[in-house]
Amino acid sequence: MSKSIYGIFDDDVVLLKAIKTLREQGIKIADVFSPFPVHGIEKALGIKGTRMAIVSFIFGVTGTSLAILMMWYMNIFDWPMDIGGKPSFALYKNLPAFIPITFEVTVLLAAHGMAITFFLRSWILPGVQPKVPHSRMSDDHFVMQLDVNDSNESSVSSALQQVGAIEVKSE
Repeated sequence: MSKSIYGIFDDDVVLLKAIKTLREQGIKIADVFSPFPVHGIEKALGIKGTRMAIVSFIFGVTGTSLAILMMWYMNIFDWPMDIGGKPSFALYKNLPAFIPITFEVTVLLAAHGMAITFFLRSWILPGVQPKVPHSRMSDDHFVMQLDVNDSNESSVSSALQQVGAIEVKSE
């Protein structure tokens, strides 16, 4: 049966050293909760780089395409008007006038798409209760979560204490 053990740390340097030591011992770290960003923690945990830049590019291209399609439909196909001598029969002749709107719609869709993707990927949704393993993890303590089974629970607990955890909690 799998359960979680939480090691509580009060120093980020000790936390980073503990992560490296535990990973060298072959202990799998499920997650780390931190009150502020810790430089180098992703590399220490072995987390791969994010793909949010690719997602942003896809949403941006979608925004650009939709903006140009919308302006073509409204200004050229559906209701062409001659305003200030601007030709209304070809998209490429009107493109300089469409640049500001195209840019704004691109940024709008990229920003909103990335925010929605982040919330869905992080499972931050209305009605979903966040996991709070320690009450001071958002204040001044660092919490390391390790998933263990009953056979190695005591060895993982002692390993956490040896690497500098000020408290070890099991759930």
